[in-house]
Amino acid sequence: MAECIFCKIVSGEIPSKKVYEDDKVLAFGDLNPQAPVHVLIIPKKHIKSLDDINQEDVSLLGHIQWVAGKLAKDNNLPDGYRVVNNCGIDGGQTVAHLHYHLLGGRTFGWPPG
Repeated sequence: MAECIFCKIVSGEIPSKKVYEDDKVLAFGDLNPQAPVHVLIIPKKHIKSLDDINQEDVSLLGHIQWVAGKLAKDNNLPDGYRVVNNCGIDGGQTVAHLHYHLLGGRTFGWPPG
């Protein structure tokens, strides 16, 4: 998608602070961190939101979960962390590209807000 900021990050057109990359996903530091550890995990394939996945994307979503756990270990978060996906405007999604926030390094409350 030519206008998608995350697709531009995947292509290298926009630089990022990469913390993980493989053939399926890219993970990088959030520009506006909400916790000491705040990493965005995005699929390289453009998918607008969780509402737009299909059956062929199931293994990709599982891979994203695996990457989140790996990054939590890599960032020494043994006491816990949060993985968040915002879906749609009312859900707080601000970039129309499926992404997950890995947050850690502090205590989180509930409800999340």
